[in-house]
Amino acid sequence: MNPKLLIPAIAAATLCAGCSLPPRIDLLGDPAVVTAATRTIVITPDTSYVNVTGGEIIKFVVGDKSFAWNFDGADYLEKFDLNQTAPPGMLDHRVIAYVAANPLYSGGGDGRHHGDGHGGGHGGDFTSGGGHGGGHK
Repeated sequence: MNPKLLIPAIAAATLCAGCSLPPRIDLLGDPAVVTAATRTIVITPDTSYVNVTGGEIIKFVVGDKSFAWNFDGADYLEKFDLNQTAPPGMLDHRVIAYVAANPLYSGGGDGRHHGDGHGGGHGGDFTSGGGHGGGHK
């Protein structure tokens, strides 16, 4: 291989490797006290995703345990794996949190998730029938 091409190739590979890393936890929001939650979502073994809205504090109930999360993270994050924020060992399967834009900071719209097909708006989880906004399993 041409040595002049090796350095740019290594630099490109290094940059691309960082693209697949999960976002920093502080960009997803903050842990919250369960009593501060304004809504509760029960996560069952069949739950594959939950719909939340930026700015909400949600209490998640998993069996006989619970935790709360304040979805006050970065505005550009539309979804993330809830396992990243749940206490270790709390979830035994992947649950995706779809985060609709915080209505306090958005300029309006129809409550959908920027055309990604996952519904949006204020919802629950698939197993509870959700709220308005819907989504898919």
